[in-house]
Amino acid sequence: MSVIRMHSCLRSASLAAASILAAVLVSAPAHADDYDATLKDIQSTMGGVPSFVKQFPKAGLPGAWAEVKAIELSDKTALPPKVKSLISLAVAAQIPCSYCIWSDTQDAKRAGATDEEIQEAVTMAALTRHWSTIFNGMQVDFETFKKEMGGE
Repeated sequence: MSVIRMHSCLRSASLAAASILAAVLVSAPAHADDYDATLKDIQSTMGGVPSFVKQFPKAGLPGAWAEVKAIELSDKTALPPKVKSLISLAVAAQIPCSYCIWSDTQDAKRAGATDEEIQEAVTMAALTRHWSTIFNGMQVDFETFKKEMGGE
């Protein structure tokens, strides 16, 4: 995540950004100079290169980092940083990923989220999971559900 900080916080070492980076699969091969340039950009952006980044396949790192920067770390996307970090935290709570939960919580706070907003985001994830379990487990008819809920 996400998870994201305001532009002034981009230099802080964000485990959330790095955890998403580690989970992204990129198929385009990269050249050694792309890899080295990516490491330099990570260093510049985050103030350091987390050790796990060096465990990520060299061929995938440039593309994975570009995706993280363009979406998660950017404050020029459709969602503001606080919303992205709260979404990432809610997902992390469901996965569950203790690395992401810790980092996304820090990112959400840096982006201005209150404790109440953080609690509500996690609770929304739990409610969604709860009702999804009910609907799927009871095999509720989807077409009937949509009609009853004001859809088609």
